[in-house]
Amino acid sequence: MGLKITLSLLLVLALGWAFVQHRARAQEAAAMQAHPPRGQIVAVDGHNIHAVIMGPKTGAAPDLVLIHGASGNFTDWTFRLGPELARNYRVIILDRPGLGHSDGQDGGTSVVRQAALLQGAAAQLGAEVPLVLGHSYGGAVALAWAINHPENISALVALSAASHTWNSGLSAYYRLLSHPVAGPVVIPLITAFVQESRVERAIAEVFQPDDVPTGYFEHFAADLTLRRKSLRANALQRANLLSEIRRMVPYYRDIAVPTEILHGTADTTVGVSIHSQPLARAIRNANLVLLPGTGHMPHHAEPEETIAAIHRAATRAGLRPAP
Repeated sequence: MGLKITLSLLLVLALGWAFVQHRARAQEAAAMQAHPPRGQIVAVDGHNIHAVIMGPKTGAAPDLVLIHGASGNFTDWTFRLGPELARNYRVIILDRPGLGHSDGQDGGTSVVRQAALLQGAAAQLGAEVPLVLGHSYGGAVALAWAINHPENISALVALSAASHTWNSGLSAYYRLLSHPVAGPVVIPLITAFVQESRVERAIAEVFQPDDVPTGYFEHFAADLTLRRKSLRANALQRANLLSEIRRMVPYYRDIAVPTEILHGTADTTVGVSIHSQPLARAIRNANLVLLPGTGHMPHHAEPEETIAAIHRAATRAGLRPAP
């Protein structure tokens, strides 16, 4: 009798797990149908990197690479800012490895490796020495680009960038999803059953105290990030970030390109006193602009200030005439 009960329980678990995986695959298929690749796929060292290019032809305007943050993808930039910047720049929006439509296979976890892959993709697209902007986690990738590929960057814009070490531990969410055993069990459940209302609340929390722009929920492809491979890649990247930043900090003094730093004073995701203020002291040619009362998404809350920072960086690099 005991054996029969055990076998029955195992069968129920197997059927339940099969249903979870089936529903997860269905959710992922719907995400891909709703948000297909909008650009081209560039092969770099065995990785496929998704790139969306907006604006003038190669050589007709300065090249500007935009790098999204954690849990993000190309749609964060295509909402409003990318099209606006495309009036003055050849904008190259890159999905970081494991997110959006870029591969997340081996080597895509560290910010140094991501910077190498994105720099290689930009170079293949004709942007050998672009201006590079990174937001949040993407700011750490942009810093790694400036440190490790100084000959392949003309100027740097760090937007609410994670740049220095912090004392708080990794959240329970990221500990769980990055765990070698628990992660692969929990992640399919999230993909299969997460509610849209919960996703919208999470996005609103990132924007606080600023409002989410009208139409952003519908435009931003959160369901791409909720795919199993992207949840796992994002969690592993986030789990490794602190130790990687600790190794990068001593090299900030070597960054020689014009650097603009933009950060909201009300940012509770990446605190300005922990990150951008010491970063401005570490990079000798950095210009720091603080945005009073602005949260973690200044490229949406203060787009004019973000564009102004990019223009300043381009002018300082000799890519635009002085106003």
